[in-house]
Amino acid sequence: MRNHTLTKAVVLGAAASLAAVMGTASAAPATAPSAAHTAPRQSGRPVVVDCFWQPQVRPGAFVIACGDGNSLLSSVHWSQWGSRSAVGEAVNMVNDCKPYCAAGRFHSYPVTVRLDHPQPWKKRPQLEHYTRMTLTYTDGRPDGFGRVVTYPLWD
Repeated sequence: MRNHTLTKAVVLGAAASLAAVMGTASAAPATAPSAAHTAPRQSGRPVVVDCFWQPQVRPGAFVIACGDGNSLLSSVHWSQWGSRSAVGEAVNMVNDCKPYCAAGRFHSYPVTVRLDHPQPWKKRPQLEHYTRMTLTYTDGRPDGFGRVVTYPLWD
């Protein structure tokens, strides 16, 4: 009986630790961006605001679902970052949440990413930020997703 209780405690502790790490990871980019990609450029080009309310220019990774981390972009390669839009190629990592999200598996889907509709950022009005992200799935897509999906970006 004691071994069962000890095993149960170890499993619950491991699960709690994993949940804490996943919670932190879900709010953080999958890879640490270099300093050149985190600081907004002085050229007046828009930024994209990450889950920590930090302005990013050409991030190599981006969490789409800040609340639960079940959708993120990785391996982002930007071909354009302009005053009206930004375009790049990436991999959208999406949790299938089967049978539920904590037990789900992440699947990779190549996408074209477009950021647009720049507006002054409420937190720092001197900076413009992109307010919309459009993903176009180029080879497969998650169940229930259209070929093109558009998300509003936070302010």
